[in-house]
Amino acid sequence: MQSQKLLTLLLFCLLLPFQKLQAQQIPLSDRASVSLLTCGTGEELYATFGHTAIRVYDPLRGIDTVYNFGTFDFSTPNFYLKFVKGDLQYYVSVASYRDFIYEYEYYQRTVYEQELNLSQSQKQGIANELNAILSSDRRFYTYKFIDRNCTTMVADIIADNIDGDISMETSDKGMTNREILYNYLDGHFYEKLGINLMFGYKTDKTADKLFLPNELMEGVSNTVINDKPLSEPIKTVYQGKDKEVPFSFWNSFYSFILVTVLLLFLTKHKIVRITYLLLVGFIGVFFCVIGLFSYHSELTQNYNALLVNPIFLILGLLSFGRNKKIISLFTYLYFLSLLVYVVFMLNKPHLVIILPLLVLNVVTVLRVLRQPEKP
Repeated sequence: MQSQKLLTLLLFCLLLPFQKLQAQQIPLSDRASVSLLTCGTGEELYATFGHTAIRVYDPLRGIDTVYNFGTFDFSTPNFYLKFVKGDLQYYVSVASYRDFIYEYEYYQRTVYEQELNLSQSQKQGIANELNAILSSDRRFYTYKFIDRNCTTMVADIIADNIDGDISMETSDKGMTNREILYNYLDGHFYEKLGINLMFGYKTDKTADKLFLPNELMEGVSNTVINDKPLSEPIKTVYQGKDKEVPFSFWNSFYSFILVTVLLLFLTKHKIVRITYLLLVGFIGVFFCVIGLFSYHSELTQNYNALLVNPIFLILGLLSFGRNKKIISLFTYLYFLSLLVYVVFMLNKPHLVIILPLLVLNVVTVLRVLRQPEKP
């Protein structure tokens, strides 16, 4: 009797991997469909760019599942540090189609659906890959702003299972990554300013992938393979309210100008001037350090450190003394770096919004240069 139980346990352990494999590869019926879901933008910053998911529907098998590659856990230890460093783990989650739509109905965000024109084997291949990802370590992935996110992950799965490439013919074609992101941040002025100051040279390269939800929706809609469109016409599953970010004076270019004008007057006083120099200098050091250690390639080669410059830290410390020669040396070094920065910025979309900061920095440094020399 004991040996029979042992044999049963052994057979169970041997068959378990095959049962798991079989569970991953549920055969779809000929009525199954695979759809791309694109969710509209929201008022919150995290919802500014929208969302992408993929749906597998099979009425004969009782399957109606949405796979979501944009899930993360705020309770992750050192969440913000990992996010900035670029090793924050996102993961794939699943929900019923009804629950998924209900969430976007609740937040009144529009949901579009594009049913993909796929062969039975292509549908099965996508379903198998999604379930294999869900039940393996591939469920977790390291998030990247542009290179790896909820949209690019879905795009890769679709592209791997079709006989061709997803079209790059979108309204954003020929634009840089920075220009594309810039247009989404209206109504979030300080977020727009901060993102554009933190993002470096890579963001100014012409976009070579569809990394935002609306781009992928448009690219899929424009894709034709073997004289057949990749998707059915876009269907509106739920029509939410149009994104209307209410105007806020305190989160606008106007308040930024107001703060800049106030600082132009206040930096006449030495203690305020030194405080400003030290603060900007520390931010410049942060830009340089994060560019060296972050896995986010968008944060590397950050030429904005020529404006928000670590030299300010040195000038702030030197301002406690009055050594005119050393102060003059670092002042001229800053103006030289600023000249390079201005030339580099001439064709950048964020030139206008950084102009008040540029003026403030120039005036502040000139005041440091003109302070009396110590006897």
